[in-house]
Amino acid sequence: MASVFSLPEPLQRFLSKFPLHTYPPIPVTSRRPLQKPTLWIAPPAVDQTSNSDILSTDVECLKWQAYIALRGLTNIAVRWDISPEGGIDGRLPCLHTPAFGDAGSELLAPRSIPGWVDGRVGGRNDPLNGYSDETLKDESHAWVSLLEGVVHAALVRAFCLICRPHPDCSCQTLSESPQPVLSQLFRTATAGGRALAVTLSPPPAPLTGLSSVLPSYGTNITLSSIQGQYAEAIASLSERLGTDKWFLGSENPTALDALAFAYLHCLLYSMDSTRIEVTRRVNLVAWERRVRTHVEAAFIVA
Repeated sequence: MASVFSLPEPLQRFLSKFPLHTYPPIPVTSRRPLQKPTLWIAPPAVDQTSNSDILSTDVECLKWQAYIALRGLTNIAVRWDISPEGGIDGRLPCLHTPAFGDAGSELLAPRSIPGWVDGRVGGRNDPLNGYSDETLKDESHAWVSLLEGVVHAALVRAFCLICRPHPDCSCQTLSESPQPVLSQLFRTATAGGRALAVTLSPPPAPLTGLSSVLPSYGTNITLSSIQGQYAEAIASLSERLGTDKWFLGSENPTALDALAFAYLHCLLYSMDSTRIEVTRRVNLVAWERRVRTHVEAAFIVA
């Protein structure tokens, strides 16, 4: 149906001097097409090409390395020459999958990695997620909270004290000084990691007191509170593992094992006194060494 409205003749003559041309899309060709699934990670401790230096120093990246390896996948490439800003949502890791059949190459965020792994290993329709019963599945949630809470705070503390970069660390002291409100808003909006305060339970007190005329802001995190809770957490983790092959007595590795390995490995190689709590537990050290061999064997340098 033709439009009942028409442009004035002078305007039509003027617009005819600027015709709109459309062109077909230009196909993107790669000189080096992707051959293997490639995981983008934060750099290892030493930038070399041997398997002993193929594990990321970032606990989040290492968690997904362990998850992929413990699900049984091998021959997965890793690269660490891409900054976090190049990843999805400005964070690493990301999984770059090659084209297969009618499906093109994709870049997957961490939340999409389990689905991709399920497709490669045949899927896992286990409502218990690998645990023996519903009780152990519920218990696994408590251990995940412990690792991502108290243990994570201790790990960030270790990175802060030796001035190593960490996604959750802004290289400030643990008793964070108040920042201007606007800078806090911008930092919250752009920061990729979690603030140290939100990993602790109960939350730390603010720097400004309740009787202050200023609004409460800033956090006052004491090292003693972190260290005490961290020591209890590692002792509980060691006791729960005992002599089992996998945590919670599972027959096969679960997501909890991948998470526990990531934290234990980063703590053991933190070059800080924080590692002592782990080295005192022989079963944790032996378990980390055994799982590390399995995880390293699953990856190659891209």
